[in-house]
Amino acid sequence: MGRLFGTDGIRGVANEYPMTAEMAMNIGRATAHLFKKRGHTPAIVVGKDTRLSGYMLENAMVSGICSMGVNAIMVGVIPTPGIAFLTGSMRADAGIVISASHNPFQDNGIKIFGGEGFKLPDETEAAIEEMIFANNLHTLHPSPTELGKAYRMEDARGRYIVFLKHSFPKEYSLEGTRIVLDCSHGATYRVAPETFAELGAEVSTLFDKPNGRNINDRCGSQHPEVLAEEVRKTGADVGFAFDGDGDRLIAVDETGTVLTGDQILAVCAAVMKKEGSLANNLVVRTVMSNLGLGVALRSLQIDSVMTRVGDRYVLEEMQARGAMIGGEDSGHLIFLRHHTTGDGIITALQVAAAMKREGKPLSELAKIMKVFPQALINVDVHSRPEIESIPEITDAIREVERKLGDQGRVLVRYSGTQNMCRVMVEGPSQEETDACCRRIAEVVEKNLNKGD
Repeated sequence: MGRLFGTDGIRGVANEYPMTAEMAMNIGRATAHLFKKRGHTPAIVVGKDTRLSGYMLENAMVSGICSMGVNAIMVGVIPTPGIAFLTGSMRADAGIVISASHNPFQDNGIKIFGGEGFKLPDETEAAIEEMIFANNLHTLHPSPTELGKAYRMEDARGRYIVFLKHSFPKEYSLEGTRIVLDCSHGATYRVAPETFAELGAEVSTLFDKPNGRNINDRCGSQHPEVLAEEVRKTGADVGFAFDGDGDRLIAVDETGTVLTGDQILAVCAAVMKKEGSLANNLVVRTVMSNLGLGVALRSLQIDSVMTRVGDRYVLEEMQARGAMIGGEDSGHLIFLRHHTTGDGIITALQVAAAMKREGKPLSELAKIMKVFPQALINVDVHSRPEIESIPEITDAIREVERKLGDQGRVLVRYSGTQNMCRVMVEGPSQEETDACCRRIAEVVEKNLNKGD
């Protein structure tokens, strides 16, 4: 991991290192300098989610971009995948999103897309870091006559909505379909309801009144309980919950049952195979995927490969192997025939399309995958030594693995975006799985937070 970038951009507490105005300006400077091309007017698209700190970071970022002779196209609040789309469609040199995704409002982050709408590879992020830490950006700026301009793009949301609607099959309509949307007080709060309404759905919306402080607060893809209750209460056909920046989706079927990202992946892959659009008969998933997904894909005679956690690694494997669908259990799914990155609204549209194609409720479609009992405990840590270097932790992991045998598995890894160690266990029963997970988490807490 780089000194700034994690598995999904840069994140931290707003107004504290590295999420300071000074750092945002330098990231803007370095990105502008790195991507600026001669022979045309260089430009970078800049968007954000609904966090209070977005104003501070946005203005600092734009200042840095303009100081390097690059124009900044400000699009305001829009989902992260919307920036990826606009960057490519505007033929901009890069796109930057100011968002901390599903994190609480106190945090913020920065994600960067290249001119084609793809997230940056590790080596490009490393080049940006190198430029920032060299402390010589101030020597690279152009003359006063070559400074960049900043302007707002007023129709960004409308352009993105048109793009989203094109991912829904023209032969189907959502007329008469009752949908509940949980917008997490985040970046989808206007785009998602408008998209589904324009496709004919009867839409009711939860958590669509952001105030800068309520993003992801007991709502959204991390907390779909209220959405599930609303779907049950109103008799809706389906519910969709997005995270703060709109690149993840968790679905709720008509009975109020919550579906994970893995279940959505299985449902969509099955329909794609049936219609002949599952390129190379392949699905890309991560090491965090539920055991049940592998079982379901094998029963459907669909091949799959696993990557490490992070949508960028899923995408890299998809491109390398010619796959059209991949994703994570968190609800971060990529439909490469529709977009260059994970998009929660596109995922929701594909789920709705699957229901229409099959003529079945989501609860029926979801039966193709049985979810193995899973437990996940996040342990806050102050240091991140290699897990394999701590005998007490590795002994605890092996002990649980021996106990579970081929009826479960263990995964212990550091978060790529937060200072925590994630302990995940799957097993034959929820009781046994919870107990095994607690056992390992206690050992992790004891050994990684000594002296607390």
